Amino acid sequence: MENGGINKESSKREKVIIDTDPGIDDSMAILMAFQASEIEVIGLTTIFGNVSTKGATRNALLLCELAGHPEVPVAEGSPETLKGGEPRVADFVHGSDGLGNISMPPPRTKKVDKSACEFMVDKVSEFPNEVSILALGPLTNLALAIKRDSSFAKKVKRVVILGGAFFCAGNVNPAAEANIYGDPEAADIVFTSGAEIVVVGINITTQVAFLADADLLEIRNTKGKYAEFICNICKFYRDWHAKSDGFNGIFLHDPVSFAALVRPDLFTYKKAVVRVETQGICVGHTLMDQGLKLWNTSNPWTGYEPISVAWTVDVPGVLAFLKELLRKS
Repeated sequence: MENGGINKESSKREKVIIDTDPGIDDSMAILMAFQASEIEVIGLTTIFGNVSTKGATRNALLLCELAGHPEVPVAEGSPETLKGGEPRVADFVHGSDGLGNISMPPPRTKKVDKSACEFMVDKVSEFPNEVSILALGPLTNLALAIKRDSSFAKKVKRVVILGGAFFCAGNVNPAAEANIYGDPEAADIVFTSGAEIVVVGINITTQVAFLADADLLEIRNTKGKYAEFICNICKFYRDWHAKSDGFNGIFLHDPVSFAALVRPDLFTYKKAVVRVETQGICVGHTLMDQGLKLWNTSNPWTGYEPISVAWTVDVPGVLAFLKELLRKS
């Protein structure tokens, strides 16, 4: 087992860009990130997934305002996949507005002029080996940044990704998880880029769920500045989980991935080369070479840098960490 190769700096807040498709659990992770003393959110970049890219930009601007940080830049990402395909939008999970259909007013602030990939490349070039990226949606923007600047993968400090289903069923179909399925070509480019990558799959995040009725009531009773908002958006999400997964709770996919960014000690990791299937019935499938065999001939996994795949999780520890941040709100 590995510790992900992550060193925690006590004297300096880590600069973080959140690449996101908010999204109910994305919204929770973003609000937590603004609460975390370990990091400085220097920008949000947006992508399709839970909503359209345009809707993700609207929600990112709203979340920055809600968090009291309207000055944080929001850069809009690609409206389509690398191949130019129509993006998959999970409005049936998050509501037509991505926020549980709670009818938020439009944001007062505006997106920046730069595209998401331009913003990423510029910030990573401005602060080489100091900027980490928390990627919570399909990886189109990251792939475009890698294609735009051949040195990007070596200049970014690390990339923590929510994505993949490692040795478990997917959540789009039996083979694939939603973020990777959303742009499999982009995911394969990112996973084989040589960047320092930590990937947290739904084999990990589905272990961390909380019961909506009890825990959301606890959050509401804290009277924190985000408490009512979080509880309101989670109702739609909770109802969908009850119908789709048959339990009265919600999965914390994005918050768990955020926890891997700031509390890597709550996880163990395996180093492995990961490839993504880009065609056929298993499109979007993530398959890692665990290094258990010395191959006699080269194969599509040969010659690529291994990444850190989250392998186990301290469920009570992650839940306690996430609930503490929600209470602080």
